[in-house]
Amino acid sequence: MPEIKHFAMGTDAHTIVDAIKEDGAIILDNVVSTEFIAALREETDPYMEGSNLGFDDFAGFKTTRTGGLMVRSEKCRELIAHQDILAASELFLKPYCQRVQLHLTQIIRISPGETAQLIHRDRWAWGKHLAHVEPQFNTIWAITDFTSENGATQVVPGSTQWPDDAQISPEQITTAEMKAGSVLLYSGSVFHGGGENRSKHDRIGINITYTLGWLRQEENQYLTCPPAIAKDLSQPLQELIGYSMGQYALGYFTPPGQPGEHPEIVPPQYALGHNIETSMLGTSDELDALQAEIGTPSD
Repeated sequence: MPEIKHFAMGTDAHTIVDAIKEDGAIILDNVVSTEFIAALREETDPYMEGSNLGFDDFAGFKTTRTGGLMVRSEKCRELIAHQDILAASELFLKPYCQRVQLHLTQIIRISPGETAQLIHRDRWAWGKHLAHVEPQFNTIWAITDFTSENGATQVVPGSTQWPDDAQISPEQITTAEMKAGSVLLYSGSVFHGGGENRSKHDRIGINITYTLGWLRQEENQYLTCPPAIAKDLSQPLQELIGYSMGQYALGYFTPPGQPGEHPEIVPPQYALGHNIETSMLGTSDELDALQAEIGTPSD
């Protein structure tokens, strides 16, 4: 049976990304403390306890999924903005985009008696149209220990280049066993799924995912965190959830109002009260980056 490589916190981003490209998934051990987890659970457990169970085989009939973590938890915001994770996600995704954005946040609680989830690829959120790029950089933070008995995530190492209709055999699957406070990092192309919980206790993980800035996010951040709430976040978090241009001319809006009340074309930051110099599609830096990417058309 293949194994998932474990790395210590502080491993450089290039080593992490190279391993994910090769195997599809790795584990960083002991990233956050038991005290951090206790504080996080104090913030999030009420929302988790108020979440409904799933309604189908994929979501799980004994599994709850709790979103909106950017708004609901300061500690979750620390996970979302963890500099080592962001550095790896940007290194992994930037070949395909100019800006990385938050894709989803979700507490996944697998309760005793839950069956194993269908082995799948997360990039199928966009159908099967993105085989030519890597659209996602995913994390699952272990809030409880992950064991083979309690439903640790099942992973198929080395499967990122397999066809979408690949037949996965049991001997190709391994479990992402890790201690609470560790984090599983994996690509949107690796085959994986939640495990069967044969224990007497919940398995709790936090799924935080990043994606290309030009793709639609799985969790609609603008409805989950509308401008009235997003304006109180730090600007880096505002931009990470999508209050920023994806690249030049991608993501601007026209503010509602009376004629001449607002600039006609503005970046999303304007909705949060940030000053802009003039009506614009994007910054000169974004335009330069786009031109560098597409090259100068020949005459």
